[in-house]
Amino acid sequence: MQLTKQTDYAFRVLIYLGSQTEDKLATIQAISDTFDISKSHLMKVVQKLVSHGFIQSVRGPTGGIKLGKNKDEINLRQVIELMEVTLKPVNCDVPACRINQSCELRKFLDQAQNKYLEYAEQFTLADLITKPIQKDIFFRI
Repeated sequence: MQLTKQTDYAFRVLIYLGSQTEDKLATIQAISDTFDISKSHLMKVVQKLVSHGFIQSVRGPTGGIKLGKNKDEINLRQVIELMEVTLKPVNCDVPACRINQSCELRKFLDQAQNKYLEYAEQFTLADLITKPIQKDIFFRI
């Protein structure tokens, strides 16, 4: 299974925020600059994470974003399921597959997908962050 860019960016944002001190707010611009990601694309990802409580947004001139939950409460499976448009490993319906009645590929891929998600469910954001980021490591020179 290959994750979409949206899911990749969601994990990057979460890891970035999880690597900051708890009271520090980050800006979307800083994250965009760090990872060389389009700010408008990143804003869509952040909005989705905010609307589901993974990130907290603080408005105003000194505002920014930070984690909305503890690192050990952010489950990897939940993030994947939120960000992925579809989790179907193969589309046998459109266009209609002519061998659908005799083919078992979908069943095997669905089982593999479920094992993948069950494995991801064992881990949290805290498992992805080995140590806090040193001051200013994200800033470009």
